[in-house]
Amino acid sequence: MSVFLNFLAGLCLLLLSATVLAEAELRVRVEPANSALKNNIEGHIGSLGERDAEALQRYRRVAEGQAEKAAQALGYYHAQITTEVSEGKTSRLTLSVKPGEPVRLGDVVVRIDGPAAQLRAFRTPQDPQLRSGAQLNHGRYDSAKRDIQNQASRYGFFAGRFSQQRLTIDPDAGVADIELIYVSGPRYQLGAVRFLGDAPFDEQLLQRMVPFPADSPYDSALIAKLYQALRSSGYFESVQVDANPSSAAAEQIPVEVQLQVRKPRSMGLGVGFSTDVGPRGKGNWTRHWANPQGHSYGAEFELSAPRQNVGLWYDIPLDPPLTDKLRVAGGYQAEELADTDSNSRLLTFGPEWHSKLDSGWQRVVSLKWRHEQYDLGDDAGTSTLLMPGISYAYLQSDNQIDPNHGYRLQLDLAGAAKGLLSDANVLHGNVQLKGLTTVFKRHRLLGRVQVGGTESNGFARVPPSLRFFAGGDQSVRGYDYQSLSPENNQGDKVGGRYLFTSSVEYQYSLTERWRLATFIDQGNTFESLQIPSLKSAVGVGVRWVSPLGPLRLDLAHPLDDQGGIRLHFSMGPEL
Repeated sequence: MSVFLNFLAGLCLLLLSATVLAEAELRVRVEPANSALKNNIEGHIGSLGERDAEALQRYRRVAEGQAEKAAQALGYYHAQITTEVSEGKTSRLTLSVKPGEPVRLGDVVVRIDGPAAQLRAFRTPQDPQLRSGAQLNHGRYDSAKRDIQNQASRYGFFAGRFSQQRLTIDPDAGVADIELIYVSGPRYQLGAVRFLGDAPFDEQLLQRMVPFPADSPYDSALIAKLYQALRSSGYFESVQVDANPSSAAAEQIPVEVQLQVRKPRSMGLGVGFSTDVGPRGKGNWTRHWANPQGHSYGAEFELSAPRQNVGLWYDIPLDPPLTDKLRVAGGYQAEELADTDSNSRLLTFGPEWHSKLDSGWQRVVSLKWRHEQYDLGDDAGTSTLLMPGISYAYLQSDNQIDPNHGYRLQLDLAGAAKGLLSDANVLHGNVQLKGLTTVFKRHRLLGRVQVGGTESNGFARVPPSLRFFAGGDQSVRGYDYQSLSPENNQGDKVGGRYLFTSSVEYQYSLTERWRLATFIDQGNTFESLQIPSLKSAVGVGVRWVSPLGPLRLDLAHPLDDQGGIRLHFSMGPEL
């Protein structure tokens, strides 16, 4: 019995505690309705906590004072505020507010004096609510001051100060005057960059990575750019950049960079699958730095049923070292072509000059020696070509893995002349364009076009790697990989001189990671510029956005040939 009574007593105490601990409710009424003022008052007062009606009676004067300050912050200096406390299951404090006429701005002076006034990037705040006749808003005034101070910190005016910062208010007249004058003082400069730590690199190489010359006017964006440049070099595990204005001497700020190098070697292995080549394995081994000059080298390979290749490369950084380099590369590729009786064995070697232009284009100038043994229908033999080439690539994208907007351009041109370490005259070109846009958040439109051509005075001497085949996951879906090609008299697919493919795809985002797609693809390869009918296919698909990029599963049906629905699976970024 005593245990039961103790239980009841504890239960009653618990219920009583719950009643006492109930949080009081705040209600704000503004007449006429003014959501900005209402929200500001609620924000100033905040939570009422666990108060009963008696506690709210004692607190009501404090709440009125807070509401008055909140109203004045928005220019209402004549607000009439009354409070009422009601008792019930939840105690409630109700504030009734009549704002009255707001204070308005009279004379407004916001000015920058000193060298900062001559700097185009340093802008005087142009808030329309800081103009004569606008309603007084203390937040806008404070924001203007912070804006000026933030710009001064970014652009290196560390000795700057406000010679005048006055907000004069006459509530009775309903007028407020602002005088905000900032004297910038001299602009500080960035001194020479010192590198600290255990980085085993030549000082000259490190200095070539600095994206600004010594004695540059201070800009915090330059410090961020230096950090990003060093991190993107691939040499360092961690980077710390210190440019403290308090260490300045004669208005020059020393820049010190603490570096920790990464492990010199790394290796990666991966597996994948696509309906073009089936299961495939990839691997790479990289020596990220081999000497104080920052040279690097590595190897990579790819293995699948129709194609096996291995490549070696050696990189020498140029100037600037983060975007320009000289690469010497070689590789071997064995491939089973359009059918099981066709094959190619290709050996390549030569230098490549990689550079990034000021316009944003990536340019590669190359000189490639190519030796290829092939058996392609009636065309079989050995091809040796020395091909100088040039390529341009441009990518504009808002996300590397899963962009919503962007486009990619790729242009390639290479040629060989018979007698100059080549056994045929060949000119090979290829242009690719991809685009993507998203409208109304869920609707995505993708398009791609590829045009290619190979000119030669003896096409039988052109090896398979310089001929064109179409069909497959990344070409014309609905057709097998490399199945669209001119044929010889025996029906062997021998590749075309010219190529044209295009695609238009619409995607609808069901969720953040899942999308439905529908598409139409067109394309073919040709022996002459008298283009025969293009092959077309339509289909539907589903997309899942993985951390490595979208996984694509498509069902496509050819419109111009007999055949059923073909399944296509691939993955990777859209651009």
